[in-house]
Amino acid sequence: MTSVTERGTEAPAFLPGLMQPTPLVLHAVFERMRTIYGDTRVAGPEGVFTYAELGERILRLCRVLVEELDVRPGDRVATFGFNSVRHFELYWAVPLVGAVLHTVNVRLFPEQIAQIVGHAGDKVLFFDGEVADRLGDVDGLGIVEQWVRMQPGGDAALPTLTPEVREYEDLLAACPDPIGALPDVPEDAAANLCYTSGTTGMPKGVLQSHRSLWLHAMAACMADHLALTQHDTVLPIVPLFHACGWGMPYAAPFTGAGLVFHGSDSFPANVARLIREHRVTVGAAVPTIWKELLPLLRSGDADLSTVRGIYVGGSATPRPLAEAYGAHGIDMVQIWGMTETGPLACVSQPRRHHGRDVRGDALYAIKEKTGTIMSGLEARVVGETGEAVPWDGETVGELEVRGPWIAAAYYNDPIGSVEKLHDGWLRTGDMAWMERDGTFRIVDRAKDLVKSGGEWISSVELEGALLGHPAIRDAAVVGLPHPKWDERPVAFVVADGHGPGQEPTVESVHAFLADKVAKWWLPDAVVVVEEIPKTSVGKIDKKVLRAAWEARAGELFGIREG
Repeated sequence: MTSVTERGTEAPAFLPGLMQPTPLVLHAVFERMRTIYGDTRVAGPEGVFTYAELGERILRLCRVLVEELDVRPGDRVATFGFNSVRHFELYWAVPLVGAVLHTVNVRLFPEQIAQIVGHAGDKVLFFDGEVADRLGDVDGLGIVEQWVRMQPGGDAALPTLTPEVREYEDLLAACPDPIGALPDVPEDAAANLCYTSGTTGMPKGVLQSHRSLWLHAMAACMADHLALTQHDTVLPIVPLFHACGWGMPYAAPFTGAGLVFHGSDSFPANVARLIREHRVTVGAAVPTIWKELLPLLRSGDADLSTVRGIYVGGSATPRPLAEAYGAHGIDMVQIWGMTETGPLACVSQPRRHHGRDVRGDALYAIKEKTGTIMSGLEARVVGETGEAVPWDGETVGELEVRGPWIAAAYYNDPIGSVEKLHDGWLRTGDMAWMERDGTFRIVDRAKDLVKSGGEWISSVELEGALLGHPAIRDAAVVGLPHPKWDERPVAFVVADGHGPGQEPTVESVHAFLADKVAKWWLPDAVVVVEEIPKTSVGKIDKKVLRAAWEARAGELFGIREG
């Protein structure tokens, strides 16, 4: 007979559940999209299609991939283009045949493009003729065996060693019948390869599985998250080449929501036209897009009456911007995530204890926070020694997350993978505090906090406050070296169309911020610039500002050498 001690050493004998082991793969979502939601419309530069029509085109594209382009399970298929119906079709066709879709950021530098195409081992490259010139400057694309043009143009700009360029629509026309049968794909098979924006070095690959994309799409549609339904039409202005388009190409079809793609034109007039013509209900983009659209909304030149919600990510949402759209009955919601978090991980929505009818200052105070981690994920904040800090709304540490659509490693990068993980949790590099109810607020990137006199100043909060200044259109805050205080904040601002002599000054900025931030947070200098440098995904590139101004810090602070 087995003793109690002996039994304690045995593996626990759990009783197996008796449910069907259906794999969580994109194939099931695709079938639902093209049948149950077959009459839902998708619009783009190529025209307007139904999900049923796109389903037929996607199945023909699957045949093109396998029979014409020799794509096999596990092969990487790259895209280099903007938001379009054809790009959306590739989002589905490539994973459906068991291959991996690699969306290449068209705004990367040539050496970065060459590095990630080589690192990914891309076999086929689909590109827009509009951006062919950006490929012409890239050396090292010889690894790519097949080139397919999604959009006309760009012949003269292509690399001289490029193989024969095939035309997307010609390939589809040559395959009038759909693929015979799609391969059975396990749920842990890779489906998408997205690279980080490379703000702290060369981009790193995040390899998403069918399972992670399926779960992310389901979670995104939940009522307390993006609340997408079959009655919605979504305009994702976030590029499809960045962070899996925030998951919108999979989340919208998951519940039958329609989609509108803007091509390469994200200027306010085109955004307003698309919203009006296609009766868009949900928008998704960085704050800059919505700030540029605001004058048209205020003047009556943009009809946003169908829009129920706008989801904003990439950077913190300035409170004045959320209030301005709120005045027009449009709910602006802060979302947060990273390429490594699949990408959405957090949504800022009022909680049960706030009540149903929270309004005014109380509502916007909630929205200023980053939000609550999405259902299915976990979040914690840790101190310098790696221990979890209290959920007291004060103690700041590094935010860490984990869950089924969080990266467990970087693709072919064991060193980077080890550095990014801590005890099974993903280190985000964001500094945050957590409240008792699990709501957290990111105060800054760890590398962007300004350390002044031993105390921390949040550049993100300062930027948000500065954007409320009537004479400031854009702003960035960086810490520059100071002989007494270690670092002091400097504000770089773009004037908002005022004439000479009306640009923001240190005095006007200090007066405006006096009741908004602590006195010792006030920037020691205000520099008016033509534009704020941005990364390839539209984030403020603070390393460029530091490199350009560190040597001139003394001049800005009025400190004489010697």
